[in-house]
This record gives sequence, C-alpha cells and structure tokens, in this order.
Amino acid sequence: MHVAHFIQRYPPAVGGSETYFARLGGYLAAGGDDVTVWTTTAVDLEAFWRKTPGPPDRDNLPAEVSLSPSFSALSGGEPGSITVRRYPPLVFPGRRYVLKALTFIPSRPWQCLTMPCNPICPGMWRDAGRYAGLVDAVHATAFPYAFPMLCGLRLARRRGVPFFLTPFLHLGDAADGTDRTRRQYTAPQLRWLLRQADYVFVQTRLEHDAVSALGVPKDRIVLQGLGVEAEDCTGGDRDAARREWEIAPGEVVVGHLANASVEKGTVDLLRAAERAWASGCRFRVVLAGPEMANFRTFWDRFAPKTRVTRLGVLTAVQKRDFFAGIDVFALPSRSDSFGLVLLEAWANGKPNLVYRAGGPAELVRDGIDGMQVRCGDIEGLATKLGELSANDQLRRKLGETGCSRIDREFAWSDKLGLVRDVMHGARPASTRRNPIRTADELPAHARRVSSA
Repeated sequence: MHVAHFIQRYPPAVGGSETYFARLGGYLAAGGDDVTVWTTTAVDLEAFWRKTPGPPDRDNLPAEVSLSPSFSALSGGEPGSITVRRYPPLVFPGRRYVLKALTFIPSRPWQCLTMPCNPICPGMWRDAGRYAGLVDAVHATAFPYAFPMLCGLRLARRRGVPFFLTPFLHLGDAADGTDRTRRQYTAPQLRWLLRQADYVFVQTRLEHDAVSALGVPKDRIVLQGLGVEAEDCTGGDRDAARREWEIAPGEVVVGHLANASVEKGTVDLLRAAERAWASGCRFRVVLAGPEMANFRTFWDRFAPKTRVTRLGVLTAVQKRDFFAGIDVFALPSRSDSFGLVLLEAWANGKPNLVYRAGGPAELVRDGIDGMQVRCGDIEGLATKLGELSANDQLRRKLGETGCSRIDREFAWSDKLGLVRDVMHGARPASTRRNPIRTADELPAHARRVSSA
C-alpha cells in the first residue's frame, strides 16, 4: 500500500503530532507499506511566519525529497520505505494581516488555505495537483494547520483515494462555553474540513463526541488513542541528571516537557510555583522542550529564575534522564488532545498534574494516577504542587497506579495496527497488495468502505 502523509512539521521537529506520524510511518513501512511524507522545512512553529532566520538550532531544513532508512519487516515480508518531501513556508511582509483579510472570502477551502497560523507552501499545493506517484490513501494532520491538510485532500480527490484525518482537536476547558482554544480548533473552515474526511481518527471519547457534534457521521469516526514504548523513555540515569541540574539531596523536582508557551501551561506552572514557594513549599522546576515567543516574554520578567532549570530540546538519552530525574510531571495545558508525555511520565512511575481540559482531563484520573486542577486556577495548581512535593508516599502511589495502565491500555501495536487495518480495509479489494485481514475480520468502520 502507498500512503501519503501530510503534516505541518516532521522530525527532527519536536511535537506530539510530529512524533506520532513518524512512529506511524515507521510501523506502516515495517509492515511493507510505502509512505511519502509531505511536510514543511520548518523545525519550529515560528518558522511558519518568522521574517528572519532564527538561531541555528531552529533554522529551516533543506527543501528536498529524501529517503529514510529501511525498516525491518513486521512479519517476514519485505519492508517498505519512507520518503520525505519538504517544502519551504512562504513568508512576506504583513503576512498575518494579509492572510487574515483573505479568510473573509466566503469559501471554506480558501479559508483553510489562508488561516494565519498556517505554513503557506505554494510548492506543496502545486505538487499535490500534479503528483503522478503511486498513492492508495492520504492521511493528514493536525489542526489548526489546515494548509497541508487541504493539500492532502486535493491529492486524495484528484486520485480518487480515501482521505483520512487525524485532527488532534484541542478542546480546552469543557466548563467554559467561550473557551478560546476550542473556538480556534473548531472554526467553520476546520469543521468543513473534518466533514470531507472518509475517516477521522480521534484519541479520546471527548474528542469523539466533539467531532460527532461537528457533523461527522459516527460511522466515520474511529476511536484510536495513542501508546507509549517504554524503552524509548525509561532507563535514564537519575543521579547523573540531578547532578547536572544541581539538585540538592532530597529535593523534589517538578518536570515539564512541552513546547514552552502560554497554551501548554508553562507560564501557569511557573506562576503557581512562585506562589507555592512563597508559602514555604520546597521543590525545583525543570523545563524541557522548545520555547515560544510568549514564554520568552514572560521569562524575561519572571523573578525567581534561580529555582528553575531550562534544558531546551532534549536528545533521546536526555529525555530518558529527564523522566528518571523528576519526581512529578506537570502539564497544565489548554491545548492537548491527548498528551503523549503523560504516558511517558507514567511509564517512569511518575504522577501527572494536569488541568481539567482536553485529553488530559479524560486520561488522568484525579486522585488515582494523578491530580487535576480547574483550568486557569493558579491558586489550586499551587496547592497541588505543594501537596505532591511534600508527600513522597502520595507521589509513589499515583505514579505506580499510572504505570500499571501502560501495558494494558497503551500498547503502540494495538493503536497503530488499528490505523493500518482501517486504511487497508478502505481500499477496493482488487487493489490490495498485502491485505492483512479479510473483510469479515475488519472492524465495522473498516468493513463499511471495503464492502461499498
């Protein structure tokens, strides 16, 4: 099977959807499928609209078509391949204002293309309209970056193949009917794009219900969920990490691994930590991941900098050491549809502290394997930080309970196998090279298309 993946960024860019699509592509290739990734040259999100080059570690990658290394076959067959096509985003003076004005044109496809957050890649749009390579299915992600997704839809419709969508909807605070995050991710043009998909993969029941409420028939929605591979994030050197961070013996460390920003809760975490410290709580905050402009603006005026360690983007080894070295993982995010890092924390036996928003609100069970706080409640967040930092027994209990769920609920082979089954089942039987199940063995949502 030949699958085209459309995504706003791709590794070495760091992010949840980027990591997921890389893993899914590897799984498909190991099963004998060929994957072509259509993406941008951007390493960080700000490269979508930044007028001047950023620091060397955030510069764009070359615009090129490259072949990834081969993958071992899953069941003795020939492995497939992954080809990556990278396109540079177009940046021009007044970009945001021009695109914002263009979104008022009453055309949903046009509005998808001109959303100001988009990576605008004319070359991707052009090539999607003339690509002559083999393609049996198109799979696109992630909201709100609609430009690459619409390029994928263009290719799918032109070639008459199924169009799959994994939106990773960020639904924000369910208790706030005017939540800004939810409004952004369910804008009219994005609702239209959802309804164009032959199948929509969702990660939580909350996202399933939201997609259904936005007009996608339930038989087109596939509840998938994500997984974790323990060896990718466990086995780090706790002592070495804490020595490098200059952590005092017995000091509790609260870790945060995300795209440091207001949206991911980095700013709220530091505000809450400052309140907790003022009340006498003792712990250190260690931040990891790339940093957005709104975080850097906050950091410039944040006073207790000496109680915070900033690690930046982590290597694979540093990531394992990060999770080994921390005692609590905090992600008070308003913009997560699931939260892969929460699974990684659990795999290391660490409790999670989250806002009652989006996927984390469904994933983390308050008082059982983590703690939840009402979205935006800085005082409540400070209180929970104090409780967790002061109670080693509580941390251990919550972390161990979370860890016990990993093998039972979050195996990658189950999650990725479901995606592959649905994709293969959606193809006409006469075009399948290596069907892995008969139509009767496919899930109902896959049988609907295979028997059509």
